Amino acid sequence: MRVPRMRVCRKARRRSCRGYGLMGNNLPPPPVAISRLRQIGVTEIRIFQPDNAVLTALHGSGISVIVGTLNGDLQPLASDRSAAAAWVAANILPHHPAVTFTCIAAGNEVYPGDLAQFIPPAMENLAAANLIIPVSTAISMQPLSSSYPPSAGDFSAAAKPIMTQIGNFLKSKGYPLLVNVYPYFARAGDPANVDLDFALFRPGKMVVQDEGRTYLNLFDSMTDAVYAALEKIGAGDVEIIVSEVGWPSAGGIGATVENAQTNVNNLIGHVASGRGTLRWPGKQVEAYIFALFNENRKPEGIEQHWDLFYPDFTPVYPLNKIV
Repeated sequence: MRVPRMRVCRKARRRSCRGYGLMGNNLPPPPVAISRLRQIGVTEIRIFQPDNAVLTALHGSGISVIVGTLNGDLQPLASDRSAAAAWVAANILPHHPAVTFTCIAAGNEVYPGDLAQFIPPAMENLAAANLIIPVSTAISMQPLSSSYPPSAGDFSAAAKPIMTQIGNFLKSKGYPLLVNVYPYFARAGDPANVDLDFALFRPGKMVVQDEGRTYLNLFDSMTDAVYAALEKIGAGDVEIIVSEVGWPSAGGIGATVENAQTNVNNLIGHVASGRGTLRWPGKQVEAYIFALFNENRKPEGIEQHWDLFYPDFTPVYPLNKIV
């Protein structure tokens, strides 16, 4: 079994792509942040646009990165192959191979929306401009019309044409699909039917039996629902990377420091076990914890409380070892 590694997302807002520090005026500069991440054993991170300062700080660090495009850049990237080549030349080539890129993400949670149509051609153009780094996109659970039980996972009729194009591209290249999996929102949206212990990876009264599989936590159930949906569009062998997962420590239903600590530490243990999900047993799940810092310019409420650290790197709550 390969050495377990937990990832950390660095993001300014949940649903809009911003660079490092744009939503905080008290954050450490990228070289300081990257140095500290190395000290605590983080080996992979995700950024949501090609922030030059962050990418420069990653040179020679041994920390690999998923780097995203802005959603607003998808249309030009899709419409003009030369624009995709220019994007790669400006944002990737100056940092390669000094930085290891896990993949390029063409947008984040674009569906539903008018820009979703541009994801497949943008992915193709970015891949054509770059012969080394995998290209993917990050989706939420919204394209699914059904996710319970996991075997019933399916993309909605509206999403299926685009998801089929995405799945075919990823399958042909052997690239992964990035999926943002949030048990918190499933629990907060339906607390009467979603058991808190099930969402927190704690043994409890809720167990899901599905086609001979016994699900003991919501994370695996949600992830496998996406695998089931991929199977239904002929892309069942496309691997999922969980590109966002976490639990807020304040600001919403069930958002407490205790619940956040329990969820994240149990997630770390679950990923480190190497057991994988029930549809992909024995294949260690790759999961990026959302997010790195509390940022004081985010909207008040739940948006300010997803993070693992305060700007001085004091933990919001004690964390288990992440490597």
